[in-house]
Amino acid sequence: MVTGDYSGLPIPARASELEALGAEGLTGLLQQFGALDPGNAVTDVSTLEPVSAGSTGRKFLLTLSYARPRPGLHQQLFVKFSRDYDDPRRDAARFQMQAEVLLARLSREADFPIRVPVAYFADFHAESGSGVMISERVDFGNGHNEPHYAKALDYRMPEPLAHYRALIRALARLAGHSQAAPLSTKVADAFPFNPEKLQVGSRHPATEQDIQGRVAGYGRFAEACPRLIPARLRSQEFLHRLMVEAPRLNRLQSAVYRRLGAKPEMIALCHWNAHVDNAWFWRAPTGAMECGLMDWGNVSQMNLGMALWGCLSGAEPWIWNQHLDSLLQLFCREFQASGGHSLDADELHQHLLMYAAIMGLTWLLDGPVATLSRVVGGDASCSRYDPRIQDNEKARAQLLIMLGFLNLWQRSDMTGLIRSLENQ
Repeated sequence: MVTGDYSGLPIPARASELEALGAEGLTGLLQQFGALDPGNAVTDVSTLEPVSAGSTGRKFLLTLSYARPRPGLHQQLFVKFSRDYDDPRRDAARFQMQAEVLLARLSREADFPIRVPVAYFADFHAESGSGVMISERVDFGNGHNEPHYAKALDYRMPEPLAHYRALIRALARLAGHSQAAPLSTKVADAFPFNPEKLQVGSRHPATEQDIQGRVAGYGRFAEACPRLIPARLRSQEFLHRLMVEAPRLNRLQSAVYRRLGAKPEMIALCHWNAHVDNAWFWRAPTGAMECGLMDWGNVSQMNLGMALWGCLSGAEPWIWNQHLDSLLQLFCREFQASGGHSLDADELHQHLLMYAAIMGLTWLLDGPVATLSRVVGGDASCSRYDPRIQDNEKARAQLLIMLGFLNLWQRSDMTGLIRSLENQ
């Protein structure tokens, strides 16, 4: 047990400590958080069942009974610990939960604008990185809820565009409200903007030779596995263009980050990875698709282009090619209607392109190629629908995200972007 930084109460850091709390201890936590009325109580903890999910901490399904059940008071709950004492790799990511805890606490506010799993308790001990979150367990596939959709399998999902429109609206509503009173003050206090959050992650800065090597490695892989890569993304014309443009843009990373952080109206509270597997969907009475967002690791105030990439990087190429402009316009309308600034869709497109390009050069050439090479070797007959890809989440997701990055690059005026950055 550790003492929570926000509640001041002893909080469990592992399942055995949660079990030891029993019904009485859980009553105290839920009442302190405001999720359980003072006159109510947990009377029984009937299940605490481990589940395998995500890449950080340990997760459990929790079932409670209450002295006074009522509609909206969930018995089926989800527990997430920041710690995994049995797996050092997963445990190393434990500090990511602090932002999730802050989001869970913020979501209790009456003016919180989007649907997230109802938070029942959330606290964190920053010194040790120990934290716990207890929330509503989303009931996928029951009632009005659609089934859960796996990452990078959108071709199995009905009406993909309707689902992405719902995701874009949810992102825009939260982002817009975070710029307007009364939520803006609470957001600024809990999530002060940190320009370092704009960066694409820690990796040793790449030299021109590094970037050229990554492009060459991608080209060799594309030639060996042509059914995995669309023809226009493995043509000699595109590979030559990428070999010329990629090192030029890589030298301009500092200029990209300055531009991404320069306009306050482009900075807002956002979900970092709003793929379909981090959401649940239902139809409103009007027939419109709606969604809630979950798994808020790395939530922060960020550039809007970063958030849009975090969502659309999981989409099929046809969504990008046929609907990107309309989705960006939808975001701008919903963002302004929710209290955000008036945005220019073309400028938003440029911010999305800049972030995706730098992310791609840093992570999305050699990483996916290495993963896919281990999975399929040089099998020229392998396609995206081969079971070796389709049944391997890491492989299929890395392939799709790499194709999204390269597709955006191929369809964009990268030379024009590079010149504008060189001249700023």
